[in-house]
Amino acid sequence: MHRQSAARLVRQSRTLLLAELPPPYLAPSLHFSQTIPSSNFSSTAVNAARRGRDLSKNRGVSAIHRTGPKHPLGVSKYPLPKPVDPGERPPRDPTPNHGLWEFFPRTREALSTPEYDVAHGRAWEVQELREKSWEDLHCLWWVCVKERNRIATSNLERKRLKAGYGDYEALERDRTIRKTQQNIKHVLRERWYAWEDAQALWKSGYRPPVEEDLDDFEPADSSQKKQ
Repeated sequence: MHRQSAARLVRQSRTLLLAELPPPYLAPSLHFSQTIPSSNFSSTAVNAARRGRDLSKNRGVSAIHRTGPKHPLGVSKYPLPKPVDPGERPPRDPTPNHGLWEFFPRTREALSTPEYDVAHGRAWEVQELREKSWEDLHCLWWVCVKERNRIATSNLERKRLKAGYGDYEALERDRTIRKTQQNIKHVLRERWYAWEDAQALWKSGYRPPVEEDLDDFEPADSSQKKQ
């Protein structure tokens, strides 16, 4: 028989055989009869399932086998500390001026009232902050940070209790504090630029006049205009 005709008969027989088989989702093993070679592999040790003493001398501390160190350590002679019953602990002295109280209102309540949050002034203006020293700006900045932390603590407690009030007042107070912080950054940025300009003038060779000669000092631009 010709080779092409034999191959055609084999192909037709395969199609007929597949047509007689059930769908693949009902009997996938009939359609895909090739087996994937596999080996018996396990990441668990052979003796892991056994209970009792660990027979390996090279193994360290094992939580599975409940084995400790093979050799005594330097701290083995000291007894392990035991937890103390809370009822046996001595009472602690309260600290009325603890730093964590700054995360709460002055009344030391977990949740601030709307009357407390709405009682605040306006934000510090840039013109007012320009007259402050570095130490004053530093202190004012951290006062704003602590106040914002207190507002965040009250907001978290208000959300946990589902109080349903005080959100607007706390948001307005926080917005005022953030405006003050923005103005502080603006003043510090101005001082930084002024320091950079003064440093550039000094490097270019400019020296300010002595205080005694300030009355007779005239800028270079004004002298050129007079000439």
